[in-house]
Amino acid sequence: MQKKQQGFTLIELMIVIAIVGILAAIALPAYQDYTIRARMSEPMAYMSELKTSVAEYYSALGDVPVGDTQAGVGDAPDTEITTTVSYYAPDDSSDPVIYAVVKGSVFPDGDSRVFHLSGTVSNAAREIFWKCKPGDPSGATDGADTDFTSDTNWLPATCRG
Repeated sequence: MQKKQQGFTLIELMIVIAIVGILAAIALPAYQDYTIRARMSEPMAYMSELKTSVAEYYSALGDVPVGDTQAGVGDAPDTEITTTVSYYAPDDSSDPVIYAVVKGSVFPDGDSRVFHLSGTVSNAAREIFWKCKPGDPSGATDGADTDFTSDTNWLPATCRG
């Protein structure tokens, strides 16, 4: 009388471990991308607040504010994710810019990154049209940060162009 086999054989266990390893190798990078994209919602929220303040100022006075103070807002606080979220209007243009510097601790390579909302003033419509773009807007951050040109998948969907 033969004894009935109980449990799994060594080969079956090794195959299961290999399958779990392959699934983990696929899932981990996807999860890292997901967490980075989720963290990018914080600077976008601060940028939206600044965008609203600048639009209200322009709507009321017919001119874009020169800086954060004139727009009635300060820089966003230094947080776990952002170093700076700030507004400025270039001297040679009435087109405003809001930019965010995201800390390097958010990204796998440790480099901080910058992206911005570039505004185009429409005097006829008396409003500002905003477009989100990767990169440093005209040296606003003194070139200290990397832009998102090679990894735009981490940017919010509206900024991926």
